[in-house]
Amino acid sequence: MCARKLRPEEADIDASLVRRLVDAQFPQWSGLALTEVDSAGTSNAMFRLGDDLAVRLPRLAGSAQDVAKEHRWLPLLAGTLPVAIPSPQGRGTPGEGYPWPWSVYRWLEGANPGPGRTLEPALLAQDLARFVCALRRVDPAGGPASYRSEPLARRDDVTRAAIHELRAELAAEQVSAVWASALRAPEASGPAVWIHADLQPGNVLVADGRLSAVIDFGCLGLGDPAVDLIAAWYLLPAGARDVFRSGTGADDAAWARGRGWALSVALLELRHYRESNPVMASIARHVIAELLADPPPGT
Repeated sequence: MCARKLRPEEADIDASLVRRLVDAQFPQWSGLALTEVDSAGTSNAMFRLGDDLAVRLPRLAGSAQDVAKEHRWLPLLAGTLPVAIPSPQGRGTPGEGYPWPWSVYRWLEGANPGPGRTLEPALLAQDLARFVCALRRVDPAGGPASYRSEPLARRDDVTRAAIHELRAELAAEQVSAVWASALRAPEASGPAVWIHADLQPGNVLVADGRLSAVIDFGCLGLGDPAVDLIAAWYLLPAGARDVFRSGTGADDAAWARGRGWALSVALLELRHYRESNPVMASIARHVIAELLADPPPGT
């Protein structure tokens, strides 16, 4: 059975294909069991290889462009971060009818949390803040721009278009007010820093309520540190957000931009996936509801 396709332009990926690719290009792992990983991810298909490895194949040409970036930068970042991140073990090439490069990583234990649901919210908030701050401190020299590196205002047209398209299922006026408030925040004035740029449930692993790993660095690059503040609404309940904000040192302007990023990303995810990916759509609805339940001053 093929991994479930979300878009017609995706590659056909199944266990048989992955088995052939591994056996042909990494014969040292040919005897290891292969199992598809059930995931709501939209950019890559994942298969567990034995007990210690994971095979990750881009679903789309755009995602395939991230392979080289991850293999270059993740080993350099790993020693500077307080939790585990993916460790590349092999870089595959096109073959067996599959058109793009692909990766073998070290398997990381843990579970994806539910949005805003964790056993230790304050401790998870502290863990996330430490990760974000450690990533920011990494030397940016030579780093690529993040996939989400543009000023927030540059997302105005696409965000308002999403609000309009979703008006039948959203409190469109309230959502528009939250978005307008975010746009009034001053733009980032400091240098771009390393950001993960996609800190949401499918991209983190927790164990006993604590952050154990951060995964899926496809959006990795240099950008406004406020982008990583989306974790406050994607991963934390309201009562833990102040802990996260304090730990990251976010001022009013950065926090407002973070709210805007969370809203814009969630709106676009809901628009894209409300019919094809119920898990992603549910997370996006949760984020939007959290933002509306605790609106910024003046909305």
